[in-house]
Amino acid sequence: MSSLLARFAENSFWMARYLERVENLARILDVNETFARDSHGAQDWLPILRLHSDEERFFDLHNEADAESVVHFYVLDRRNPNAIVNAIFLARENARTLRHLLSLEIWLQLNIMWNWISGLDNRDLNLADFSRLCARIKEGCQLHSGLAEHTMYRDQVWLFYQLGCFIERCDQTTRLVDIKYHALLPRLQDVGTPIDVSQWNVLLRSAAAYHGYRRVFPRQMTPTTVSGFILFDPYLPRSVAFCVREMRRIIGDFQSHAELRHVVLPTDTVSRLEELASRQPWQVIAGGLHEFLDQVQIELIALTRQIGLTFFGHPAEVGEPLAVLVPGGTAA
Repeated sequence: MSSLLARFAENSFWMARYLERVENLARILDVNETFARDSHGAQDWLPILRLHSDEERFFDLHNEADAESVVHFYVLDRRNPNAIVNAIFLARENARTLRHLLSLEIWLQLNIMWNWISGLDNRDLNLADFSRLCARIKEGCQLHSGLAEHTMYRDQVWLFYQLGCFIERCDQTTRLVDIKYHALLPRLQDVGTPIDVSQWNVLLRSAAAYHGYRRVFPRQMTPTTVSGFILFDPYLPRSVAFCVREMRRIIGDFQSHAELRHVVLPTDTVSRLEELASRQPWQVIAGGLHEFLDQVQIELIALTRQIGLTFFGHPAEVGEPLAVLVPGGTAA
């Protein structure tokens, strides 16, 4: 790219991904703590570790996956690369490099958010007030998104920001459904009971999909309708279908730039994602939900690597917490 250094493109891409990751994690922790049946229930807290592939790292530091240890691990533990405090730090470091390309409002808001989160300690993780803490984290991420929407100049920096946001969101949604779907499948005697309904509420609320789901399905709540809505509804901002549609739009916007007319963009991977996102929920359930979600994640990894090779000068890795610190090329 002649108008944007590769390292700036990469910074914008990862700034969006880290903040999207923070909001998703805060939402999942909040919902999980609210619905947990007891503070030491392994069935309540182990899925969060599995969701982020953190079981080995966590149990190197803790003996039991109880509420207090998991919450600290994911909010303030600097030894955990996936912790909220580390993700916000990395988002701010990306923004620092992009400082001359970002609005003053975005930079100030990220600094306020970082100063607040870095000043917290274990006393601030009191489970009685944990929902309020998560709400403030989510509001900080949403404020950042709003400022980006309303103040970022619509050049290539904005396109990479959006691309990072929707890839991360799509990845987080598939991981959430993959873990929660199997963990929440009820015992036969629980089907239709308040326990059954509350379990599916957990999945819907973790994906910020509950109110949208109730507009489409006012009375019904089954594994197929819930997972199908979260994955395939074209109007749900966190669904795979919605995110893939936005990825295609952004790739199309890249192709409209004269500076990129000689760049081979990763449209084949997006086409495969579009095919996956166009399937019917009952077909996916019948053919194996885990296998379907695994295929979506494989394509997202391939897309991220292709974007890295095409624009950043090296392959970018999905979920790599320190990927942003790998030096980019001088120009793509």
